[in-house]
Amino acid sequence: MIAFPNCKINLGLSIVAKRPDGYHELETIFYPVALTDILEVIHSNDPDTSIQFTSTGLKVPGNLDRNLCVKAFELLKKDYPSLPNVKIHLHKHIPMGAGLGGGSSDATAVLKLLNQQFNLGLSTAQLIDYAAQLGSDCAFFVYDKAYHATGRGEILNPFHCDLSNYQIVLIHPGIHVSTAWAFGQLTPSSKEKSIAEIVAQPIETWKANLINDFEHSIIQAHLTIGELKNLLYQQGAIYASMSGSGSSLFGIFHKDQALSKSLFSTAFRVDII
Repeated sequence: MIAFPNCKINLGLSIVAKRPDGYHELETIFYPVALTDILEVIHSNDPDTSIQFTSTGLKVPGNLDRNLCVKAFELLKKDYPSLPNVKIHLHKHIPMGAGLGGGSSDATAVLKLLNQQFNLGLSTAQLIDYAAQLGSDCAFFVYDKAYHATGRGEILNPFHCDLSNYQIVLIHPGIHVSTAWAFGQLTPSSKEKSIAEIVAQPIETWKANLINDFEHSIIQAHLTIGELKNLLYQQGAIYASMSGSGSSLFGIFHKDQALSKSLFSTAFRVDII
């Protein structure tokens, strides 16, 4: 079976407090974007290997045996020992370490494909529970619609936000931002107005009100990110922001605006969706 796991952007990201367990309380709106990887899961006839994982496309760093897709399979295998041996192939197209949630989306897609292909009968609630064990934003990809997220990002509530009448431009500058470093630069604080309240306002008001708490320190450390955000606005974005802890940026444009990748940069990766 084949799936096309998509990425996400964060419409605003507020770090509210540091938790006793070392994690941070946050608030954001996860919004799905149709930039996808390709994932295939098939039955394996190799009796000696429970999972074979391969990848093409963008190079997946680190030990492939510890990829989140492999962890997703092993998580289900622990509770469903009769789960057949499989081959998983990932064609990677979504930039990694970019604040777009591609790895989380891939892992969640593995859970969904295994459930469907091998008739495990997992409910949505069970899939969400498994996904949350893999990562804070994995549960969102079970729903894959706009959701308001709190807690570590795992407490999700449906949120009405429809950007189908707009274009989204993604720019990946190829800069690696350490998530641990990014959190270390923050001073968590409660905000006068919640992200949910701001996103519920007309999109034209977002520029003046909707912020990503990570942006200030990351742009100070990587001036290129700030320059690319300004470029998005110069080219007519209604709203532009960094996604997650970066380094990818996105701009939201009117649907009828003529856009080409060359308007933004020839030095960095640009996707128009």
